[in-house]
Amino acid sequence: MIRSIIIDDEKNNIENLQGLLNKHCPEVHVIGFGLNADEGVAIIQQLQPDLVFLDIQMPGKNGFQLLESLSNYNFEIILVTAFDQYGIQAIKFSAIDYLLKPVRVDELKAAVNKVEKRVRNARQNLELQNLLQLLKHQEHKSDHRLALPTAKETRFVNPQDIIRCESSNAYTSFYLTDGQKIMVSKPIYEYEELLSDFGFIRCHQSHLVNKKYVKSWVKEDGGSLLLIDNSNIPVSRSKKEEVLKGLNTLK
Repeated sequence: MIRSIIIDDEKNNIENLQGLLNKHCPEVHVIGFGLNADEGVAIIQQLQPDLVFLDIQMPGKNGFQLLESLSNYNFEIILVTAFDQYGIQAIKFSAIDYLLKPVRVDELKAAVNKVEKRVRNARQNLELQNLLQLLKHQEHKSDHRLALPTAKETRFVNPQDIIRCESSNAYTSFYLTDGQKIMVSKPIYEYEELLSDFGFIRCHQSHLVNKKYVKSWVKEDGGSLLLIDNSNIPVSRSKKEEVLKGLNTLK
């Protein structure tokens, strides 16, 4: 059983989520709930749950402030929000699971399934710690680390250590400056938005490149980018103008 608590300022939301869990996720046992951030902190410290369902928007302290007040993160978390723009960029950057209200059963089951696999190995929640660091130091982008969940672990990588990303169906491979390759089971479009503020350019349907590592613009065969690792990345016709503009290169 996954021992969980629900923290939400509206009782009907707690009851609705608990009902969905009882019906569709019998492996989750709700052992308590809190109606605000202070109650949430107290119940987390008292009951030491495996999983916390946490509402982000609450009067007074919000869900992020609740997390910042804790010293240990030896639990999994699923954030719940009615506002898809509220901190979602940082949440995605840290590979944290979240649900939008009203909660959909398929998304709830998928999030719980991922948690169930991680709960078996009790550990500090590094993804959650990374999220809080992002929220605390949003202006210091050079210190941000992107969470890349692989089949065996979650790797935390500074975006400036990524040369390029390449997609293959629903998978994305990250090629790093030290020669490593990391593959994650997420499509490349999810990372296009996350990495846009770090100098990455989508030059092709299957490629995302860090313009910091572009050696030259190759004009032959419609145009391509030669990177520092000597990879030659195609530029699609529809992306050519955007890529040249991003590189400050004249046609």
